Amino acid sequence: MTTTTAQPVAVKKNTTGFILGLAVVIILCFVTRYFYNIVKPMTLPGGIPGKVLEYPIWAAVVGLIFNWFFKATKVHERLLPGFKTELFLKVGLILLGGKVSFKVLATAAGGAVIQGLIMVTCVYFFSWWLAGKFGLPDTLRAVMSTAVSICGVSAAIASAGAVLAKKEEITYVTALVIVTALPLMVIAPMLAKAMNLPDAVAGAWFGGNVDTTAAVVGAGTIYGETAEQIASIVKQTQNALIGVVAFFLAYYFVKKEGGEKPSFAIIWQRFPKFVLGFMIASLLFTFGFITKDNDSYALVQNLKAWFFCAAFVCMGLELSVAEFKKMGWAPVTVYLIVTVFNTILALGVSWLIFGWLFPASF
Repeated sequence: MTTTTAQPVAVKKNTTGFILGLAVVIILCFVTRYFYNIVKPMTLPGGIPGKVLEYPIWAAVVGLIFNWFFKATKVHERLLPGFKTELFLKVGLILLGGKVSFKVLATAAGGAVIQGLIMVTCVYFFSWWLAGKFGLPDTLRAVMSTAVSICGVSAAIASAGAVLAKKEEITYVTALVIVTALPLMVIAPMLAKAMNLPDAVAGAWFGGNVDTTAAVVGAGTIYGETAEQIASIVKQTQNALIGVVAFFLAYYFVKKEGGEKPSFAIIWQRFPKFVLGFMIASLLFTFGFITKDNDSYALVQNLKAWFFCAAFVCMGLELSVAEFKKMGWAPVTVYLIVTVFNTILALGVSWLIFGWLFPASF
C-alpha cells in the first residue's frame, strides 16, 4: 500500500514546491527591477552611469541573498522545483533574437566579422587546450571555451545543450562569467582612457573582450557613444556564431562518444533547439516583421528582460558553494588565464583592424 501512494504524494509535493518556488522567483524579479530602476538614473562614483549596472547583476545578487536566507530557514529544498534557470534562459535567448539583425553582418562586413572570426577561433582553441592541460572534463571544457570566446551566458547554455553538460558545470561557468564581466565592464574603459584609445578601437576591444552583451554595452556607454555602437556591433557579430559552434560541438561529441560518423537524427536530437528559435526571431527582425517602430518590438524586449531577470535570480538561488568546492580551483584558474589571453589578444586585434586596416569602417 505504501508503494502505491508514495508516487502521488511525491507528485503533489513537487507541484506545490514548483508553485511556491515560481511565486518566489516572480516576487524577486519585481524586487530586482525596483532596485535597478532606482540606481539607473544615478551617476555612480567615478562618473559611471548607473544604467551600466544591468538587471542581471542585481538579479544574481538578490538571488544569492535569498539563497542564503532560504537555506538558513530550511525551505530551500522545498522551493527548488520552481527555480527553472535553464527554461527562463532559453526563452530569453529566443526573444533576444528579436533584436539581432543578420544585416549587422553586412554592415560590419569589414572589421567586425574579421575580428569575430579571429577572436572566437583563437580564444576557443586556447581555452580548450588549456582546460585539457588542467584535466577538466570535456563537457566543462566545451561550455567554458564557448562562453569565454563568444558571449558568456547565452553561449554557455547553447553549448551545454549540445554536449549534455552537467547542470553544475553550467552554473559554475555562468557564475564565472558574471563575476569577471562586472569588473571588466568598469576596468576596461578606464584602461582604454589611460591608453588614449580611439573610440573605434576601444569599442572593438570591449566587444571582443567582455563576455556578456550587457556588460559590453555598459563598457561602451562609459567610454562614449561611438564606442558603445561599435562594441555592440562587434559583440552581435560574435553572437551570430552561437548556432554554428553549437552544431559543430554536437557533431564532435556525438562522434567522440559513438566512435563513428553520427547520423543526422542523432545530431538533431543533441542540437539545442532554442538556437533555432533564436534564428527565427532574428529573421523576423531582419525582414521587418519585428521593428523598433511598432509595439511588437517593445513587447519582445520587455518579455526578454523579464525572462532573463528570472533566469539570473534563479542562478543566484541555485548557486551551491558545496558544488563549487567539489570542482576545485582548476576551472577558475583556467578561466582567469583565458580571460587575460582574451583581453590582450582583443586589444591587439582591435588596433590592427580598427586602428589600421579599417579605421573608417564606422
